[in-house]
Amino acid sequence: MLIKPDLKDEEIVKCLQNAYGLHVERITFLPLGADFNTAVYRVTTNNAADYFLKLRRGKFNEASVLVPKFLFDLGIKQVIPPLTNKSGELWTRLASFNVILYHYVDGNNGIDVNLSDQQWIEFGATMKKFHSATIPSTITKGIPQETFPSKWRQIVKAFLNRIEQEAFDEPIAAKMALFLKSKREDILELLRRTEHLACELQNQPLDYVLCHADIHGWNLLTSEEGALYIVDWDTLLFAPKERDLMFIGAGIGDTGRTPFEEQALFYQGYGPVAINQDAIAYYRFVRIIEDIGEYCEHIFLSDEDTEDRTQSFEYVQSIFLLNGAMERASQSYEIRKD
Repeated sequence: MLIKPDLKDEEIVKCLQNAYGLHVERITFLPLGADFNTAVYRVTTNNAADYFLKLRRGKFNEASVLVPKFLFDLGIKQVIPPLTNKSGELWTRLASFNVILYHYVDGNNGIDVNLSDQQWIEFGATMKKFHSATIPSTITKGIPQETFPSKWRQIVKAFLNRIEQEAFDEPIAAKMALFLKSKREDILELLRRTEHLACELQNQPLDYVLCHADIHGWNLLTSEEGALYIVDWDTLLFAPKERDLMFIGAGIGDTGRTPFEEQALFYQGYGPVAINQDAIAYYRFVRIIEDIGEYCEHIFLSDEDTEDRTQSFEYVQSIFLLNGAMERASQSYEIRKD
């Protein structure tokens, strides 16, 4: 969220004091991320300790905090665990938000500062540990399972039809409509291919593991000391492992590496694995469709938060750049046919 939510700092400070016993000296909103339902802050207390505060509204899956805490307790140090409040719980409530608190880590995401060779290898090894971990069902019970839904395909089709029939006066919506019209045939082919792959995969015997489901470079954090962390566990899903592995070489953000370099380093850490190329292509297509659908909803169904909406439009444009997500996804589709 780039725009500060309609919540007074004083309310947040009071909540942190009551729930966590913190005496806050300074609270700073951080305009980070593309999640419109999440706001984050840096909080400094009177003893100069820094915390990372996450406010999440809307649907909240308890596993998004329970799983990283379990993984950390299991010895996976590449996870930042949520902190317990005075009641021993990993979150609390404030207005329409769930409040989650972490120790603050000074560092950069994997796009702003690209991972080193060793960090890529460590990333792969960490994902292997995660995919192999046995996590109690009491923790994972609320996590959905992959069903290959058509929801976002239908939403994108509806928006493509809408922009053919409707004129938009609002500048960002008008630009978005014009851009999508220019990419209409590409998007329709994307939808057709995705539907075909969804049918193919549902007829295949697939092994499901717990997936992070959003491990692009913006959700990788490197500290100033070189430590690597995987963050943002809000999208957990039981799915084929390719739901996570598709991000490696997918062209989502500039990692400073070629697809081959990303894969060579990552799998050096992850280890030998049989890859279902149908699933890789499917999940790369699905990611693009979901992004287009979510950004269409944000731009066409809202006229608020101009900065957030401008960023949404720029994200959609970036999908179609040379060596971007669309090109990489199309290449993965062609590879499976060879």
